[in-house]
Amino acid sequence: MLSVSNYQSIHMKKLLALVIVITLASCAKVAFTGRSQTKLIPDAEINAMSFAQYDQYLTENRPVTGGAELAMVKEIGANLVKATEVYYRANGLEAELSNFQWEFNVVDDPTVNAFCMPGGKVVIYTGIIDVAQNEDGLAVVMGHEIAHALAHHGNERMTQGLMTQAGTAALDIALQEKPAMTRNLLLTAVGLGTQIGVMLPFSRKHESEADEIGLYLMAMAGYNPNEAAPFWQRMAGSGGQSPPEFLSTHPNPERRSSDLNNLVAKSLEYKAKYPVPGSTKR
Repeated sequence: MLSVSNYQSIHMKKLLALVIVITLASCAKVAFTGRSQTKLIPDAEINAMSFAQYDQYLTENRPVTGGAELAMVKEIGANLVKATEVYYRANGLEAELSNFQWEFNVVDDPTVNAFCMPGGKVVIYTGIIDVAQNEDGLAVVMGHEIAHALAHHGNERMTQGLMTQAGTAALDIALQEKPAMTRNLLLTAVGLGTQIGVMLPFSRKHESEADEIGLYLMAMAGYNPNEAAPFWQRMAGSGGQSPPEFLSTHPNPERRSSDLNNLVAKSLEYKAKYPVPGSTKR
């Protein structure tokens, strides 16, 4: 039986180890933007949960099995993945893609929505394809969603949620012994669960970062980055007096358009610097 002093010693060692992990994790950098981030959940672990939830989602929301829309989504997805691989390889970051298993599906639903789970599992609703209007518009939203996964936003948000609900010292225990809580946090982290108020400002920062990274990806893949601002303007107007749920934590439409327009020139520099062989849009 452990004495109180021994228990405290073990507890402090665990806490110290976790603090070291947090410190090291804080040194992680987001590709493209260089922003420092804290993400404590191993990619293999969060991806395993993500893939399971994605499969469950597709059993409950049957995906489209053929047609022009699905073909367009898969083609754009393949081009964006090629652009991602070119950039990561050129910058010595290809190891970061080792846990990704890209998959693109379309769900027949008029809701204006799309998401990308950690590890590269993407769903596009037919409702947002209507708003996109063309390949360039669809590349905007798909690049944006892929960027969330590449920047590990789900991991970052889930880490914050776990540390808030479980406490720093109990983080490792929560991952192993509270599957319901971690599942709900995963769904929240990727925008499929109930929003947690403390995450909203944090999420807006992620949305702006995904806008930027997504713009670079679509330009590298051969799509027109000048279509980004008009697409988001259409999105803002697609819900009538109230914007769609998809935009609930996104930046102000006017600011978003201005930011994206200011980044177009830089995105074209990425296109010139990182040519993507095999892209059907080159």
